[in-house]
Amino acid sequence: MTWDDELFSVLDELEQHADALYDADREAEVADRSRAEYGSVTLASRLMAGLDEPVALDVLGAGRLTGTLRRVATGWVLLETAAAQWVVALPAVAAVAGAAARSVPEVAWSPLTRLRLGSALRRLGEAGERCVVHRVDGTRHDGVVRRVGADFVEVEVVPGRVELVAFAALAAVQSHH
Repeated sequence: MTWDDELFSVLDELEQHADALYDADREAEVADRSRAEYGSVTLASRLMAGLDEPVALDVLGAGRLTGTLRRVATGWVLLETAAAQWVVALPAVAAVAGAAARSVPEVAWSPLTRLRLGSALRRLGEAGERCVVHRVDGTRHDGVVRRVGADFVEVEVVPGRVELVAFAALAAVQSHH
């Protein structure tokens, strides 16, 4: 082997070694970026990707609710079961089974999804039907939603007797079809 063949062989070996180091460094960087980006994925964005699909929600104070995810909005979801519709406060969701593997970032959501929990509760109040308000501590209030404040809902449990439930304590509201 001539000296120039040996030189090219050494240079080729060094170039292969440099390529391997670059590839290893690049893989680590991509994995790190992927982990960092996934850190911005919210529960709501995962649920949004599973609209009109079956899901099970473990809800504080209400237990496991299994049904079809009909709506995801800011701070709440609408779950339809065989017997009822549930407005579920997202902070009360402890676990989800059957969620979509992907997510839909909130910037891609419809403007209607910006409606907050109060909007959903006002619609229940407008319907005037009896419902069950479940608190995160397991307490239930059977009655009719009358009015919705900035951070609470007013439930008429018997004619003339109203109870206020703070949004922070609200787990879900169950209304029958």
